[in-house]
Amino acid sequence: MKAEAQATRNGGHGQAGDTSAGDAYLGAGLSAAQFQQLDEQGYLLVPGMLDPEGDLDPILDEYDGVLDRLAHTLFAQGKVSSPYPELPFGERVSRMYEESGEMLNQWFDFHLPQRHVTHDTPFWVGPAVFRTLVNPKLLDAVESVIGGEIYSNPVQHVRIKPPEGRMGRQPDGRPMYGATVWHQDNGVIQEDGDQSDILTVWFPITDALVEHGCLHVVPGSHRHGIYTHCPMEKGSNEVQIPDHLFPVERALPLPMQRGDVLFLNKRTCHGSLSNVSDEVRISFDLRYNPIGQRTGREVFPGFVARSRSNPASELRDPDAWAELWYATRRHMADANVDVSFNRWDPDAAGCA
Repeated sequence: MKAEAQATRNGGHGQAGDTSAGDAYLGAGLSAAQFQQLDEQGYLLVPGMLDPEGDLDPILDEYDGVLDRLAHTLFAQGKVSSPYPELPFGERVSRMYEESGEMLNQWFDFHLPQRHVTHDTPFWVGPAVFRTLVNPKLLDAVESVIGGEIYSNPVQHVRIKPPEGRMGRQPDGRPMYGATVWHQDNGVIQEDGDQSDILTVWFPITDALVEHGCLHVVPGSHRHGIYTHCPMEKGSNEVQIPDHLFPVERALPLPMQRGDVLFLNKRTCHGSLSNVSDEVRISFDLRYNPIGQRTGREVFPGFVARSRSNPASELRDPDAWAELWYATRRHMADANVDVSFNRWDPDAAGCA
C-alpha cells in the first residue's frame, strides 16, 4: 500500500471521518485522512463518490435489456406466467426469480461460474459495465491506495438481492437469496493471491439500507491475518468464517445510498444482512490490484485499467474486454475446465 505516495498526492487535505463513514468525496482520489481510516479500520465508506444519474443509471438501462431477454426466455420455457413487460425493473426481476424458483444472477453477472461452463453459459459484459470498471473517479481513489499501476482483477460481480420473503429455499433450507455469510475477500481466492495488494470496491446501484440487506463489517479485523474459512457443505465452493473465530459482536452495519462507495481491505471480515424490504438490492463488487501481482483467480481475465508509466497499455475498448471473457468461456467449455477457489479443509480446527 502506498501510504506516503498517497499523502503526497493528496496534499493531506480532508478531516478524519467517523467510524461509520469517511468524508464526502472531494475529487482526485482519497484524502490522507480517508486513507488513514482505511488503513486503520480496514474499510472506508465515501458518500457521494458516484453520480447516480451519470454513473449508475446507464448500468440499469443496460440491465433492462438483459432482463427483457431473460423474461422472454423463461416465458418461452413455461417457467413464468408472463414476461411482465409493463413492470419496472425491480419488480420484474423479483417476479422472474420468484415464479421460476431458479438462481438467475448468472444472467447479469460479469464473471463466469467456476464449474460446468458451456458455450451458452449466460453472463453479461456490456459497455456500461466496462465503463464502470474504468470510471476515473474509482480509479483515482484506487490509485490513492495501491499506486498508479492498476490492474482490474477478474474477481468481480453484480449482486442482485431480491426480497428474501418472496423467494424460495435451497435444498439445504437456506434462503435462495439470503444474508451473505462472514468472510474475507482474501479467503475466496487461491493462495497465489495472498501477497497481492487487492482492494475491494463495493457500491450499490440501488439504495442499500439496513432493510435492503446492506453490508456489515468488523472494524480492525484485517489486522489479524486470514481467518479459517469453513465450507458451507462438503465439496461446496461457498465458505464462511465461523462466528466463534473472530469478534463478531463488533460488527457494524453500513447502510449506503446510490452514489456511495465502500473500500475494503482484502482481509476485513464482512458479510451482508438479509433483504427484508420489498425492493431489490443491486450492487457491484469490484477488485483492483497493482499490475504484475497475482489476482488469485488466474483462469479468468483481468486487464490494465490504468498505467501512469505506460498509458498505451490501458484497455479502453469495451468490445475487447468482452472478448476476453467470451474467449475464456470458449476455452472452459471446450476443455471441460472446472476450477475451485475453495482452499479450505472442512475438517480444520474451528470447522467442527
